[in-house]
Amino acid sequence: MRRIATILALSLCAVLTSCTHRLVDFTLISTKSLDWSQASKFKRGTGRVTGEDPIYIIIFIPTGARSDMKEAIDRAIESVPGAVGLVDGVISLNSFYIPFIYGRTAFIAEGIPLIDPMIARAEGPIQSSHMLAVLDSDGEVEEFRFLEAEEYAELRAQHMATH
Repeated sequence: MRRIATILALSLCAVLTSCTHRLVDFTLISTKSLDWSQASKFKRGTGRVTGEDPIYIIIFIPTGARSDMKEAIDRAIESVPGAVGLVDGVISLNSFYIPFIYGRTAFIAEGIPLIDPMIARAEGPIQSSHMLAVLDSDGEVEEFRFLEAEEYAELRAQHMATH
């Protein structure tokens, strides 16, 4: 009898545990288009970020098609304004399942955000649908600001008159 109780206890522990598998350690990963000519201006974030793409199993029915690694990476990157990738991180797969009750599987992406300062500046709140960007001779942004509709119309008219 004691042996059966031990086997049942070990079986219960095995069923109720969750597993995390480390799939990939990476130096740099991104799902975004990167302008590599501007890479020297990218900045490392100050802390680590995490993104998950979970799928839940209720009884034995999954609540979605499948967990997606790309979606987990996207969520981690998009959690920081101006981020274009992650550095020095890891991608894991975490899952647990209590048979015929509940389960969860998720890809988890974790790393330090790699930030493009030009995108971070531009991702501030949209104040107007009219914007002015002044570039220098090297194509770098000298000035960027939002315009009121009247100011935009005036500047446009001036530009059209001179060109």
